[in-house]
Amino acid sequence: MMGAAGQDQSTLFRGDDNELRLKDEKSVRGTPAKSMPAFILGDELADLAETDPRIVVATADLANSSRTRDFANRHPHRFIDFGIAERNMITAAAGMASCGLVPYVATFASFAAILGAEAIKTDCAYPRMPVRIIGHHSGISMGFYGTSHHSTEDLGMMRSVADLTVVCAADANQLRAILRASVDHPGAMYIRLGRGRDAEVYQDVPADFAFGKATKLRDGNDLTIITTGSQVHASLAAADRLAADGVGVRVIDMHTIKPLDEEAIRAATRDTRAILTVEEHNIIGGLGSAVAEVLVDEERIPFRRHGILDEFSLIGPPAALYAHYRLDADGVTAVAKELLQNIN
Repeated sequence: MMGAAGQDQSTLFRGDDNELRLKDEKSVRGTPAKSMPAFILGDELADLAETDPRIVVATADLANSSRTRDFANRHPHRFIDFGIAERNMITAAAGMASCGLVPYVATFASFAAILGAEAIKTDCAYPRMPVRIIGHHSGISMGFYGTSHHSTEDLGMMRSVADLTVVCAADANQLRAILRASVDHPGAMYIRLGRGRDAEVYQDVPADFAFGKATKLRDGNDLTIITTGSQVHASLAAADRLAADGVGVRVIDMHTIKPLDEEAIRAATRDTRAILTVEEHNIIGGLGSAVAEVLVDEERIPFRRHGILDEFSLIGPPAALYAHYRLDADGVTAVAKELLQNIN
């Protein structure tokens, strides 16, 4: 098995490579729940529900994986486990919303966005029901569970649905901000999470969070990296490494995929020499495509979409997959250097 840079990856995927860690340090037992985005989900929703009787939560047999069990422990009469019936859960949530409730329904992203796409479109977005569909364990974070559980098409599918807000959480604190801002937000929403073990990006809950308004995390004049969700931390680490080589990198957290912050993209075309998008998603249809749609009307600028090529992702440990697809700090750094070398 050959990697993107031509190296033999077989030992990595078998777990025989002693030089490469297959687990993130924050993926071991005993990691504080507050540092895991998916793991603070139930706790934050339970806090919000203390003062808002409209909030109800549902899952499709994944109360432990999403930690919505934390909500169930505190508000048992406002929690429903639908079992393995994801589409039914989403449709039922639309019914609850029509009665004045604000439902948050959580399941694996592959089941929420891909299996439940028709219900999201017809039952939630079309009648503008305030249903919040939470797709956790998105991208390739399910690792060994394979193609049926990988979700590298969800952003492309969800952003094509009219009147649906699409947002990605980078870490626990940003997820808290997203949930707090979502309660009274009009219409349906798709909230994309990682596997609950994402490294911290925001030290505190961002007070200035707003849907459709990107966050500039660092500035530079040579390159802009526009990224989202799980790739924000890797992109920041790559920017630090590039800075050591004298390359100034602007990093934009485009947490809201729809509506997109087009002005942040246009500013990047004016202020920097090139743009690189980084996402844990197929390069077709997701963040890169959304940015390209803006750039096509702008001044021409060197641009590259980085993510998973138009293929079904491999099966293996998540850390091995991120290394293979160059979605870790080393990989993002290498791709950024390739882009800049091509314009010099």
